[in-house]
Amino acid sequence: MEFPPVSPPDAAVAAAARARQDSLTKPAGSLGRLEALSVWAAACQGQCPPRQFERVRIVVFAGDHGVTRSRVSAYPAEVTAQMVANIDRGGAAINALAAIGGAGVRVVDIAVDSDLSAKGAYKVRRGSGDITSEDALTAEETVAALEAGRRIADEEVDSGADLLIPGDMGIGNTTVATTLIAALTGAEPADVVGHGTGIDDAGWARKTAAVRDALFRSRPHRADPVALLRCCGGADFAALAGFCAQAAVRRTPVLLDGLASTAAALVADRLAPGARAWWQAGHRSPEPAHALACAALGLEPILDLQMRLGEGTGAAVALPVLRAAVAALSSMSTFADAGVSGPAEGIPG
Repeated sequence: MEFPPVSPPDAAVAAAARARQDSLTKPAGSLGRLEALSVWAAACQGQCPPRQFERVRIVVFAGDHGVTRSRVSAYPAEVTAQMVANIDRGGAAINALAAIGGAGVRVVDIAVDSDLSAKGAYKVRRGSGDITSEDALTAEETVAALEAGRRIADEEVDSGADLLIPGDMGIGNTTVATTLIAALTGAEPADVVGHGTGIDDAGWARKTAAVRDALFRSRPHRADPVALLRCCGGADFAALAGFCAQAAVRRTPVLLDGLASTAAALVADRLAPGARAWWQAGHRSPEPAHALACAALGLEPILDLQMRLGEGTGAAVALPVLRAAVAALSSMSTFADAGVSGPAEGIPG
């Protein structure tokens, strides 16, 4: 499956945004990371000053994973379907945190091992295969899941979304995400496996063994992102990857969440080279593999609050920070407009 070429954010607008930042009524660089975020937002929008984001959409991709049979999670597999219903009712953490940033939430059943007919328009299968001993998907299912993610991104952009946040829901998905990241970065399982939803040391050992077994199976496929998703990903991860890649194709910025969405993004950047320029990392998860994936993508997370829930929650908390960056660049006065003296000439800053 091929994606169209990705064009980068507007470099001329980025230069104009940096120049405007230096003309605002503050010492140059004094707003720290907010300044770089505002430049990125302006470049993605193709205008300076940037406009405030008007329709932010969080899409939660839900799916179950056969690897849960190896007891890699502290929670039973049936929690996935229960939490999809909870998100749909508005009772999950992502619903509460999305409201703070003014974002809408949509949950999509890609591979939940349950009959959630109301959410199943894009359902590929009921649960993905156990990646320790079998492929997660067939070749046809992999393409279908990638296409689902692409179509969902198109739906959101065509409906006016100007910032997208990919979220995840699926028991066992940190094991899959860690496997994908280790496969694409060459990391050893023991160095990147974390405690996920709160497993104990025995659970960590089982999870590490599962990642090791899946990595062994992935060896012939590491240069082929589609084959890698088929072998040791899952339908939800393929859909997430398609979503992130297509957002970049559509020139729509993305605020990534934690381990699962960043693992999918790592695959997406290989599906659509250059897509990473359209993404920011909302937060840093305590999962060791997440820091590795962010580094591989050249992304510095906005927040580090030790969050590890998923659902899109870390990105949702970072959203007001991104809004603040846009507001500063678009609403502050310049030295000239305000009649404020700029830095004294000849005096180093």
